Amino acid sequence: MSNIINARVTFHNSPIHILERFTFKDIDSAYEYFKEYSGLKECVILQTCNRVEVFGLSNDFNIQKIKKTWASLAGLEEVAFKENFEISENIDVYSHLLKLTSGLDSMVVGEEQILGQIKEAITNAREIRASGEYLNTLFDKAIRIGTRVRNSTGISKGSISVGSMAVKLAEENIDDLKSKKILLIGTGEAATMVAKSLNKRGYEFFVTSRTLDRSKAFAETVGGNPIGFEDVLSGFSNYDVLFVATIAPYFLVTFERIKEAMNDKKTGMMILDLSNPRTVDEKVTTIHGIKMMNLDQIAEIVDKNMRNRVNEKTYAEKIISEEISVLEAQMKRLEVEPVVKEIFKDIDTRRVKELEKALSMLGETDQEKIKIIEDLTKAVVEGIIAEPMNNIRRASEQSDEELLKAATKLFDYKKKASRFSKTHQTRIILLWMGFCS
Repeated sequence: MSNIINARVTFHNSPIHILERFTFKDIDSAYEYFKEYSGLKECVILQTCNRVEVFGLSNDFNIQKIKKTWASLAGLEEVAFKENFEISENIDVYSHLLKLTSGLDSMVVGEEQILGQIKEAITNAREIRASGEYLNTLFDKAIRIGTRVRNSTGISKGSISVGSMAVKLAEENIDDLKSKKILLIGTGEAATMVAKSLNKRGYEFFVTSRTLDRSKAFAETVGGNPIGFEDVLSGFSNYDVLFVATIAPYFLVTFERIKEAMNDKKTGMMILDLSNPRTVDEKVTTIHGIKMMNLDQIAEIVDKNMRNRVNEKTYAEKIISEEISVLEAQMKRLEVEPVVKEIFKDIDTRRVKELEKALSMLGETDQEKIKIIEDLTKAVVEGIIAEPMNNIRRASEQSDEELLKAATKLFDYKKKASRFSKTHQTRIILLWMGFCS
């Protein structure tokens, strides 16, 4: 039996500066390597600023081969996957992909961009023939279901994150924000949402983190102008808006540093602390010219928006749970379709030969009569074989491996041609059909 697998590194367990290390610089080459070295017969790569995912089809699933191929392409050691790597198989993959297309697995629930990125990924895989019948079917159905979820629930309407709300609050509190100097401290999930929102609104900004390399990796992936961390700590006076989104266990933005900065500034400063725990000293609010909002205050505003969308999310999850079993059955059915098609093809070949013999013996040349006789033979064959073929399909959907093995062995009569005559083969087939129906 074939396995559908999904291997991924996402924002759930990897900040952007780490996630960037796992990306594929050349997607076409990545497809070639995965098809040749990972043991995957089909492959689809989904790569965004929040995730790198490989979907594949394999009869001999080998995690180490996939890791090794991925590591080779990204220039990493295999041990790099230890804490960042997730793997799913079959029904768990279907569930994951439906959540992706529906927007339930995004940083901002319901965001629309991921659906377009998934469509682009399967289109690219199709064009270079990296995907095949299994993944094409899976993605086509997942896209349709995801679109239905979005249209039925309205989950994509009014979606907002803490990061985008912080930017909106800055717009509301600062005149002509585009003329101000903006600094983003941090490269994690919250910082990513701030950066995306700033980019979307056309604001230029600087970004800093513990190391300049991390800031550069973030800037290349999400946006912003990287700047050294030490330069920032001694130069807060250069900025009008600070977005602080880190996980430091102490205050980065201290009372003393901001007080010193404000001594050198003629204008005020807005500070938005999205960190948890807080990394901006609350005492800075006592400094003249400082306006500050912390994560709790921003999150409260976002929660009001999210509470209005709880029912939509619940409804979306219900639709997905109902569709999973149907999708699983459809995917399992693909496993047996080649056998069914081969049986139909072989029996029809025999029908045509026997029909030609009969017509020759009858000496029939009237085309209308020939068509009537041909239609009759088709109807007889289809009437006999349709039910057992549907039984095989149902057995596949229900994972009835014993029946599938028996059917495959029984219908593998091409290998037995030297031992049985065609007449005997046909009798066996008809007896089996009668038994199954």
